[in-house]
Amino acid sequence: MSRRRIHLAAHFPGVNNTTVWADPRSGSQIDFASFAHLARTAERGKLDFFFLAEGLRLRELKGRIHDLDVVGRPESLTVLSALAAVTDRLGLAGTVNATFNEPYELARRLSTLDHLSEGRAAWNVVTTSDAFTGENFRRGGYLDRADRYRRAEEFVSLARELWDSWRPDAIAADPDTGTFVRPGAIGTVEHRGPFFTVGGRFTLPRSPQGRPVIIQAGDSGEGREFAAAHADVIFSPHGRLEDGKRFYADVKSRLARYGREPQQLKIMPGVTFALGDTEEEAAENAARIRRQQVGPQTAIAFLEQVWGRDMSAYDPEGPLPDVEPDLSEGVSRGRVPIKDRAAVAAKWRALAGEKGLTIRELVIEVTGRQTFVGTPESVARQIDEHVQADAADGFILVPHLTPGGLDEFVDRVVPLLQERGAFRADYTGSTLREHLELT
Repeated sequence: MSRRRIHLAAHFPGVNNTTVWADPRSGSQIDFASFAHLARTAERGKLDFFFLAEGLRLRELKGRIHDLDVVGRPESLTVLSALAAVTDRLGLAGTVNATFNEPYELARRLSTLDHLSEGRAAWNVVTTSDAFTGENFRRGGYLDRADRYRRAEEFVSLARELWDSWRPDAIAADPDTGTFVRPGAIGTVEHRGPFFTVGGRFTLPRSPQGRPVIIQAGDSGEGREFAAAHADVIFSPHGRLEDGKRFYADVKSRLARYGREPQQLKIMPGVTFALGDTEEEAAENAARIRRQQVGPQTAIAFLEQVWGRDMSAYDPEGPLPDVEPDLSEGVSRGRVPIKDRAAVAAKWRALAGEKGLTIRELVIEVTGRQTFVGTPESVARQIDEHVQADAADGFILVPHLTPGGLDEFVDRVVPLLQERGAFRADYTGSTLREHLELT
């Protein structure tokens, strides 16, 4: 069996429970210098792309702004357009919601980024049925949950129709004949669907990579089917080996019914990491980072999201309260709702009792750990093993520090992956599709 190459990308998370913004080494989450530093580090490491999320409304907790969760996040395509000028090969991926935008306008903006970057643009397609977020948009922006993927499918199909409406050889630019665009090279798009009606011609020619790469992050059955039909990359939450293998097998098995081959969809879980000169030091660093990520306020906030009530009177370093969850509307708005909060609360209570955990220790336990922990050598080995075992095609790295959190990985882990022959020594193409080995 031939050795599979690893794909790597970098995520700029902004302020949330991954980011340790209070660390003295942490910088601004908004200044362009922070974005430029992380992107340039990713490009120095020969990573496939740089990834930005979006925040369409400030999340709330108990009716107030939840300032520890996605606050002050700039608009992604604007930032990526600026990064196109300070990078040369790195892919530029932005999250843009398919529920609160229109296909023609977004296709034009994404195509513009693709041209500015000479074929390095990607669109992370997300949806929402959240009426709270929709209040910021015309007509409320609300969409029934059952319709969100139907709209997204039509949205992506229409965007591709617009991008493909110019022939690859459309631009003649012949001064002798005075012909700039070849006759008949720009097609007319006539679309009539349940969500969109578009008629006319697209304003931009094809970019060097043909059209932007499509990324998708949904994990539901609908989301997996959408990815199998439309996506080039999945931003997956399944970073653990056995969990990743199940997800990988499931999604890849769906591709055939859309006439696609397994290599046409890259599965890249989002992962964190903690390094050390020894395994013991790495474990200590991971524990320290988790305590930084889940401070006392964050621990209580997580508890309130599950219990659905004000828990501020309880000591985060004390035991779980005896009070039962309030299963009405809850106190958190703007986040993906927790399914069956009663069951989650019961599970948390059992775990806390079994291990004797305080509130804060419990939240640290249940909200995840660093995916890869160890020396640079062991982390390189773990990453390689995951890919060779069909648990992923690669990973999207989410550092806990902005903007310097990726530096150590690029300096210490990437060279070891290159020595293994599992990761590129240099870029061999200029477009993101070439980096991802997509046709």
